[in-house]
Amino acid sequence: MESPKALGLGSSLMSVQELAKEPMLVIPQPYIRSEEEEPSIPSHGSHSLQTIPVIDMNRLVFGQTDLELVNLHFACKEWGFFQLVNHGVESSVVEKLRNEIQGFYKLPLEEKMRYKRKEGDVEGYGQTILMHENQTVDWADRFYMITNPVYRRKDHLLPELPSSLRESLESYISVLQKLAMTLLGLIAKALKIEEKEIEEMFDDGMQAVRLTYYPPCPQPEKVMGLTAHSDATGITILLQVNGVQGFQVKRDGIWIPVNVLPDAFVVNVGDVLEIFSNGLYKSIEHRATVNSEKERISIAMFFNPKFQSEMSIGKQWKEFLDYNDSIGFIFHDDAKRLDRGAKNRYNV
Repeated sequence: MESPKALGLGSSLMSVQELAKEPMLVIPQPYIRSEEEEPSIPSHGSHSLQTIPVIDMNRLVFGQTDLELVNLHFACKEWGFFQLVNHGVESSVVEKLRNEIQGFYKLPLEEKMRYKRKEGDVEGYGQTILMHENQTVDWADRFYMITNPVYRRKDHLLPELPSSLRESLESYISVLQKLAMTLLGLIAKALKIEEKEIEEMFDDGMQAVRLTYYPPCPQPEKVMGLTAHSDATGITILLQVNGVQGFQVKRDGIWIPVNVLPDAFVVNVGDVLEIFSNGLYKSIEHRATVNSEKERISIAMFFNPKFQSEMSIGKQWKEFLDYNDSIGFIFHDDAKRLDRGAKNRYNV
């Protein structure tokens, strides 16, 4: 089988889901990872027993608020990740969306290609964005869209989705936006800063969604579903759609598998929040592996400050760390995580 050929920088290959349907004895070269990039799941020692913290939203809002705020602070400071349970999002909203996303990826390729990403664009249906020659490609298909502000939506994407998927996604976007703002307010409390300071930054801010399909791979140890990276966001909220595990976070140089709890969201600190907290909260590298027998599907919601808002270190820090001079979109293929540089103020 010939390896798929790239169309040019800023383009992508199409489609891993279709490629995985073909019998193959050898994985095409663009998808093969170098040895240091191959999955290394800990099976022995203390790391194998570690897991990301679990935060109970009900306790944060209605119950043992002070104690759970301490737990939230610990999770953001020491892990940069947590699982959120009792989050208040109705199961009917989540289950309907799960069914619709699985249905979307069962559509014929020509139907999905109606939403294909255009060369040089980051939005739409496609694969890894090619940023340089000989780039390793993720074993995944994805559909990325900006969903807020509404005027930034592309006419041929969300508005043109099948009506049942569009409606369920709109409902999910709305409730997740409220959940994210509540979480950001609680994070402000955990940081002991005024909620208004963080709410003004994120209210009606940039919001995006990524639907990702990881097909089964006959040699999963040779590929990666999602390259290791940190998120150029305030926070990210991840929903595992079909119950197949594969998400990992990096801690002390070791990749820790995350066994996602039923009905839980996985929440992570992004680069923006690390900067805002002056490095107190950590934006941690994470990645996704693939399965040899079953596909894995996820939906990630990304929450950022307003477009063109000026962001700085939180007002409470008089001395602050230096970071790189821009943030914006940091492509997963271009930079693994936030770098510290010479600047401390950003246009996002």
